[in-house]
Amino acid sequence: MFGGRSWGLFLHVAILVLAIFLPAQLLAASPAPGSPAQHDARHDHCVASGSSQASFQDAVRTARWECEDKSYSLVPGRTLLKFDLDPQAEQPRFLITRRTQLSRLQIQVIDSDGSRRDVSYRYDEMQPAMAGGFIKARLPALTDSSRQVIVGMDEVTSLMTLQQAYLAPGDPGDNEAGHDLLLLLAALCGMLLMPLLFNAAFYRVLREPFVLWHTALTISLMLTIIVNSGLSMHMVALSLSDLSRMTTIVFGLSVAAGGMFAHSFIEADRLNPVIRKALPWAALASLLISFAHANFPFVLRPWQSGIYYLCYLPILILYISVLVDALRRGSRAARFQLVGWLPLLGVGIIRIVSQFAPGLEPTDAMTLFYVGCVFEVLATTLGVTDRFMALKDQRDRARTEAQMLERLSERDTLTGLYNRRVLEERFAALRAEGFTTLALLDLDDFKSINDTFGHGVGDDVLRTVAKAMEPDADTIVVRMGGEEFALLLRGRNAHARAELRRTALTRIVARDVAVDRPVTASMGVIEVPIDAMPDAKFDTLYRRADVLLYEAKAAGRNKMLMERIQAFKHGHPPQPGRRAA
Repeated sequence: MFGGRSWGLFLHVAILVLAIFLPAQLLAASPAPGSPAQHDARHDHCVASGSSQASFQDAVRTARWECEDKSYSLVPGRTLLKFDLDPQAEQPRFLITRRTQLSRLQIQVIDSDGSRRDVSYRYDEMQPAMAGGFIKARLPALTDSSRQVIVGMDEVTSLMTLQQAYLAPGDPGDNEAGHDLLLLLAALCGMLLMPLLFNAAFYRVLREPFVLWHTALTISLMLTIIVNSGLSMHMVALSLSDLSRMTTIVFGLSVAAGGMFAHSFIEADRLNPVIRKALPWAALASLLISFAHANFPFVLRPWQSGIYYLCYLPILILYISVLVDALRRGSRAARFQLVGWLPLLGVGIIRIVSQFAPGLEPTDAMTLFYVGCVFEVLATTLGVTDRFMALKDQRDRARTEAQMLERLSERDTLTGLYNRRVLEERFAALRAEGFTTLALLDLDDFKSINDTFGHGVGDDVLRTVAKAMEPDADTIVVRMGGEEFALLLRGRNAHARAELRRTALTRIVARDVAVDRPVTASMGVIEVPIDAMPDAKFDTLYRRADVLLYEAKAAGRNKMLMERIQAFKHGHPPQPGRRAA
């Protein structure tokens, strides 16, 4: 399914994409106030903090602003952001920030004459932005004399909500680029439907659990894309609280489904049993972590985001260990997992590092995440298809071997060849498959070998003769008993191929067995096409070949005598044609 050159090309493309996106995402985690999300957006702001118990007006009046060396913290109950307005620029209409839970958002506009206008929002009273992962809150009415906008956020649960807040004249996703991105993501979700159709077809043939887990993984990734992007606005009406909860929960589902897929997909002997047993526990832990974080965001609010990412760190390490161990043990499935998991593992590493590394702003690396979804689904779908074909081949081979064993289940214990009873039982079926030439071969004066060298050497001779007969797809070799063998052949020049085996055994026995005389054989061959004798019985053809065999012996031994039964001609019985060698 996936040859070495194709695999190498696929891996090189994956590495190239990672080489481009990983540094870009890490750079994106660094503060970059000079890169506005849209034209006339206001990113520069000052920061202050205070208690959420004080009134918003008092907090603004007593605020101690940090404008140069800003530090953000979730410990205070309230964080204030101050944006200075440019009278020459287009006036902003919205506050845009990351979609994470907070209890209240308050906004105050201050004019040049000191007049103020306020607006306050509960979390669910704000709106999701068309730009994925962002929310927007409409500002109070601005005038030409408006000079500042003060934003107060109470009980913020993520630093990204503070660090990535800005003012904008419109929805950052409501533009041509944003619409193109939504179309691209919609196409990606449509593409994810194809593996679901494949899985439905695969599961009808192979009732393997990894097909179900791959289905769960694909669905969870599709849901993750929908709830993290602006697509959710066009598909379902959800409150911001529900959308935030779903975002966290479906991420946990994706991690859990990915782990369970690896648990059932990687070959049984290609992964350390301890690591394999840990995967279901990791999947369960992912579900519990995401459920707790989604439903109880304010329990340990100042530290909960950090705890959340720390809890995923052991899972990330385990998944990396799965790849390393499986690849080290030569797992073919792990190659597909490597391509599928690398971008998403990169997302996990970026999120954890940016959360805790000094000097980096927390980021969710959504661009790399979307790329990772494509790689994950494509790679694992190819892996599932590859495994499907491999398992199908194994089952087909097993079925074929079982059928062959059922037909030819009894073998001669000395030589390993099929015995006479099997040939008699399957003779009609084998003729129907084209085996129309029967050759009987008997070793000349074999009794003298047993008498002179002993039965042990005689057994060696018989085993060597069996090897010299070289059974293949067009030649079935049977030990009829004693020193007599039968060959059932199909295809062109069947009698000539039988004769080559008869003449070769003398040379092979002389080479492999310590006897001081040549071992020869006589053979009778009868070729009976299906159209000549459609209902030919084994006993009939065997008796005729046996007659030819002993005529060959009577003619001096070490000879072959062959007879071909010609096809019926109108008004005439089948005619034998004889040939000696």
